[in-house]
Amino acid sequence: MNPTPPPAASSAPLQLATLGAGCFWCVEAVYQRLEGVASVESGYAGGKVANPSYEQVCSGETGHAEVCQIRFDPAKISFTDVLKVFFSVHDPTTLNRQGNDVGTQYRSVIFYHDQEQKDTAEKIKTELDASGAFDRPIVTQIVPYAQFYKAEDYHQNYFNDNPRQPYCRMVVAPKVEKFEKVFQDKLKKDAAAQR
Repeated sequence: MNPTPPPAASSAPLQLATLGAGCFWCVEAVYQRLEGVASVESGYAGGKVANPSYEQVCSGETGHAEVCQIRFDPAKISFTDVLKVFFSVHDPTTLNRQGNDVGTQYRSVIFYHDQEQKDTAEKIKTELDASGAFDRPIVTQIVPYAQFYKAEDYHQNYFNDNPRQPYCRMVVAPKVEKFEKVFQDKLKKDAAAQR
């Protein structure tokens, strides 16, 4: 009797990561270039208002964070590596702030989808704090996922569609360049063509 071969890697179901690291335009642009990521959607999570608008979230009154929902293939990239990118492309030590973007909507947050994601996130956060990788303690929230609301269409694929927009040139582009330099071995083969 022949053993049943393992399923092909491509048949593995995609997993979901929901991450907030400041402006979702920055997060989206980075993860779109990461090998193993199938899709990235910008949106809102962690608030108390259903179907919030961008203007409502920007007011800080809804409690939402700007996040990206990332669908990734665990056969090509681990959740650990997804989080290594997360911690390297923003400052996880500033509370409710990334650069000039200030407010709870810009908080550093990991919305975990299961116990394994929670354990992985807490382990990486603890190890980074212990290693002295940052000058200050990490303030990233690690909280259970509840609901994701997709942002308005004009926020999707923002950096790729608006590379000359001032915010994209001054804020998003440097983050993408840093990511591409640090994670050269994890880039999609067509990542350079996206710029």
